[in-house]
Amino acid sequence: MHRHDVSMVMVDISEKEDVERIAVASGSIKLKKSTVEKIKRGNIKKGDVLGCAETAAILAVKKTPDMIPLCHPINIEAIKVDFSIGESDIKAAVSVKLVGKTGVEMDALHGLSVALLTIWDMVKSEEKDETGNYPHTWIEEIKVERKEKRLISK
Repeated sequence: MHRHDVSMVMVDISEKEDVERIAVASGSIKLKKSTVEKIKRGNIKKGDVLGCAETAAILAVKKTPDMIPLCHPINIEAIKVDFSIGESDIKAAVSVKLVGKTGVEMDALHGLSVALLTIWDMVKSEEKDETGNYPHTWIEEIKVERKEKRLISK
């Protein structure tokens, strides 16, 4: 078993004030053109790819503190998931909002990552080559697009 000399700490946010916080994370998944066409036509065996990915993103945002050990449990006020279908890719953006003492960028990134992974899972049979590998499939450019913080007028 590996021992670390540094202890882990959940940051104390008790002295911070409640402010409106928004974070938007974005990224994309590269797919074969034929797979994207099947998604557009609704011809994927597992069902509604983007509907399932949207639901997965929302669940992932809500479960972030359960998966990332030092993230604070928070009261999320809103989650928005957007998809943009290209010729051979799908771009996704997840926006998370709350009024609280800590940011929501990890929650947005977690939701985004799970959305993209869900798309991959939904289209695996279309993307596999004859050896069972995925030479035309990859997830890229996952990033925090934007963070905002606004004081709440009382």
